[in-house]
Amino acid sequence: MNGSQPATGVPILRLGDVLVTGLLNELDDKTAVAFTDELTRRITSDEARGVLIDVSRLEIIDSFVARTLMELSTVARLLGARVIVAGVRPPVAITLVELGIQLTGVETALNAEQGMAALGWYRTTAGQREGERWDGDRWDGEQREGA
Repeated sequence: MNGSQPATGVPILRLGDVLVTGLLNELDDKTAVAFTDELTRRITSDEARGVLIDVSRLEIIDSFVARTLMELSTVARLLGARVIVAGVRPPVAITLVELGIQLTGVETALNAEQGMAALGWYRTTAGQREGERWDGDRWDGEQREGA
């Protein structure tokens, strides 16, 4: 596991080919630009194929944060990485809908664990080998039924 805390104060951890980060408080303009720059630089330098952004600590996602997340998702896709925003709180989701703010192009997950699973990671349990990935219908190396 490799991690760093850039000048924005937002830690970005590397778990294999996935970057994990979280927004702990609201972003101002300067911090959002620095965070976007740092995350896109890390996607390229770490050759990340996935990014999980945990927003479960945010009590509000305004139009600025929503736009930042949409732009990050678009840039990451252009760089070959999939972004999942995890942990949107129910009151935040309701407010976004009421205000007509859409997270166009942003994939979401209920929580960080589900977000990591969507990126191919999982919690190791009995009967599964460390490092195996779920490809949607079976674990790596597992024979398909009828094959």
